[in-house]
Amino acid sequence: MGHARITLLILFVTLGLAVAGCGGDDDTTAAGTTTADATGAGDGTTLKGTVGPGFDISVDGTDSLTAGSYTLVVDDKASSHNFHLTGPGGIDVTTDVAAEGEETFELELVAGEYRFICDPHASSMNGTFTVG
Repeated sequence: MGHARITLLILFVTLGLAVAGCGGDDDTTAAGTTTADATGAGDGTTLKGTVGPGFDISVDGTDSLTAGSYTLVVDDKASSHNFHLTGPGGIDVTTDVAAEGEETFELELVAGEYRFICDPHASSMNGTFTVG
């Protein structure tokens, strides 16, 4: 095999591995709909929310949560979306639709189910997580 063919083969293998590793950690149940997939234990644990730039919304750090204090850091990547979290204990926090950037919320989560949505696209951009 010539040097050019070996180089080309290595390039294709490398690109294939890079593409295979581009998946996320969330389990997508429909276009833009996710269930979160990670771990948190309260007492200052940081949860990471993301919305946009496409029709994606997610929260990392919410698998096996227990009640307690959390910091939610939302990365809003699109001026056509927002991130809105609601749930038990009066949780109701949101970013502005027209705004982009990072926003931080201090939360006291109690047992129950929490829902996160993009208000303008709630039917296709939404997800839930449970605190035990």
